[in-house]
Amino acid sequence: MSGRYVRNKQVKLKNYVSTVLKETDMEVQSCDIILDLKEGSKDDVLVKNLYLSCDPYMRIRMSGQNISHSPPFKVGQVLEGFGVSKVVLSNNPCFKPGDYVSSWTMWEEYSVIAGGERLEVVDPSFAPLSYYLGALGMPGFTAYVGLFEILKPKGGETIFVSAASGAVGQMVGQLAREAGLFVVGSAGSKQKVDLLRNKLGYDAAFNYKEEDDLVSALRTHCPRGIDMYFENVGGKVLDAVLENMNSFGRIAVSGMISQYDTDKKDGVFNLYKIISRRITIQGFLQSDYVHLWPKFMELMTGYLNASKVVYFEDFAQGLDNAPNAFCRLMSGEKIGKQIITVAEDY
Repeated sequence: MSGRYVRNKQVKLKNYVSTVLKETDMEVQSCDIILDLKEGSKDDVLVKNLYLSCDPYMRIRMSGQNISHSPPFKVGQVLEGFGVSKVVLSNNPCFKPGDYVSSWTMWEEYSVIAGGERLEVVDPSFAPLSYYLGALGMPGFTAYVGLFEILKPKGGETIFVSAASGAVGQMVGQLAREAGLFVVGSAGSKQKVDLLRNKLGYDAAFNYKEEDDLVSALRTHCPRGIDMYFENVGGKVLDAVLENMNSFGRIAVSGMISQYDTDKKDGVFNLYKIISRRITIQGFLQSDYVHLWPKFMELMTGYLNASKVVYFEDFAQGLDNAPNAFCRLMSGEKIGKQIITVAEDY
């Protein structure tokens, strides 16, 4: 197995992006590599990537500006993000060939994980491997942190979730439901709204694209006002939420996807509501709360075992379709967590 030549397909950033992301802003190339680890490469691990995660923060890194918590991609660089892989070769005593691992990896078929950094063995017998990029991965953990550590819910309160059928939103809604909250969500199609109401257990949901007046729509679907807002969208939605927030309301800002794919940012005009209604707004990164990972996994595995939560995924087959998959993520065409299947196994 080791020492043989293989073609390694890769997805690279072709140019910086300031407006709407296009497939042509990325390119798929192949190069020959040897399946081997260099002598002296202490603790390095060679993996075959199986599933790759499409996540909105990656779009910010394509701008060339240093405005994200992660450094911008460079033109010509292989994209990187979260993935699930299988160990091919290992110089690391913690991982052996055949192990399935979640990792921070490259958008390519084979990657060397220097020092085995961020690698974690995952169990394919408990849940589909792709779940370790979603319900049991960064999106699920983001939902957990934002809800329980930032918003600190109290039973009976109303929570509103934007992008509610997405990778993070679908988990927020279900965790909030289990916590005894009145859960309201918005999404961008009838199919997604049906998913929220009939599969994810949202108490109310609406298609924001069909609403001329978001303030009125929120007032209708949140008749007791909004105590908590899990922010994934930003812009006009945030502005309308502020108009409907109750006193001492809390807002957890996970993302603002509506502002990533444009050079014309939406203004927010209701910020003065923060004062009179004593609203708390806090941005957060799930990576600041890694000490809570065991607690999250205990809760989530229990919910999955008891069939209390479900998780919806949208798969793109092969790296050739990776640019299209990422564009579908940004345009909102996908339903659920957007994942690229590089290979079913190795």
